[in-house]
Amino acid sequence: MRVTEGGVELEVPGEQTEGIEESVFYNPRQELNRDLTIATLRAFREREERAESYLDAMTASGVRGVRAAADGWDVTCCDLEEDAVDLARENLERNDLAAEARVEHRNVNALAHDEAFDVIDLDPYGSPMPFADAAFARCRDLVCVTATDTAPLCGAHFNSGIRSYSAVPQNTDYHAEMGVRTLLSALARSAARFDVGVDPIFTHATSHYVRTYLELDRKASAADAALEHLGYISHCEDCLYREAEHGLIADPLESCPECGGERVLVAGPLWLGPYRDREFVAAVREEIPDDFGTAKTGRELCNALEAELDRPTHYDQHKLCKNWGLPANAMDEFLADLRAAGHAASTAHYGGTTFKTDADVGEIREATEANLV
Repeated sequence: MRVTEGGVELEVPGEQTEGIEESVFYNPRQELNRDLTIATLRAFREREERAESYLDAMTASGVRGVRAAADGWDVTCCDLEEDAVDLARENLERNDLAAEARVEHRNVNALAHDEAFDVIDLDPYGSPMPFADAAFARCRDLVCVTATDTAPLCGAHFNSGIRSYSAVPQNTDYHAEMGVRTLLSALARSAARFDVGVDPIFTHATSHYVRTYLELDRKASAADAALEHLGYISHCEDCLYREAEHGLIADPLESCPECGGERVLVAGPLWLGPYRDREFVAAVREEIPDDFGTAKTGRELCNALEAELDRPTHYDQHKLCKNWGLPANAMDEFLADLRAAGHAASTAHYGGTTFKTDADVGEIREATEANLV
């Protein structure tokens, strides 16, 4: 079928029929991901003027590569599937971009080891980790990563998460953020093997996937600095108290300091540092044009990310209030109550009732109960 996205026209596979797997995959629900990719590439080009070459590592229908080529990047599209390679070439020709891009029919790990690129975009089906080493070994400036295996990332598929990400994720009420920080930890450790430091300048968890953009610093000292952001989170299953500690050696809580419970989960190593650069997020928002199909949603996401506190977990107001047997008021009032009690607080981009604060769970309850009197 024909689709128009971001100003380019594409031929893509139709909707999949039950029991029939298409060899080339196109997901219309990832349009926000792709719109934000183009906005991020535009903002990054202002940040790093020498960045020119872009590798669309799993090109499928070629939609990312075609859109990047239309935006002025020197594009290489790569895929193992012959049908994908043919379709990507057709879509480039359809948009008069065949001269601005090339299509490679080969294993992207082999291609990345043969050639260096300014930007490498990994958007596989499932975990990106089989491709991370090759990307960090040869990318100069920016690695863009999508992970769609959110169940392993957040601890719902526990053993799979350990195998894929060499970390222990735990299934908590902040499962989306657990996925973000599990992924960033694994990517930072992959990059460090090549003496490369990563700085996550734009990251979001949206609609069952995690997307991150990592600016690279190819120095051993930068890799060491990135690893200093790793650590562990202890989480009480009874009262939802949580505590983060930096370091690669875990020192877990034996019991919860809030309620005394012994059902304490330990997750890690996780990325505990910031997962976006506020100024860069603002720059991305300014690069989203009105004619993008997801312009309103993309700008709202950028606004939320820019305002978020740098805390390693988020809370869900409704889950807390249900746990306490208390009514949940409007989020604006709830956050105002926390601030009035002397705590920093902000909404989080993970959902309408999620928030971040420097208050612990006991202090959150005190502020909530005080305003019910």
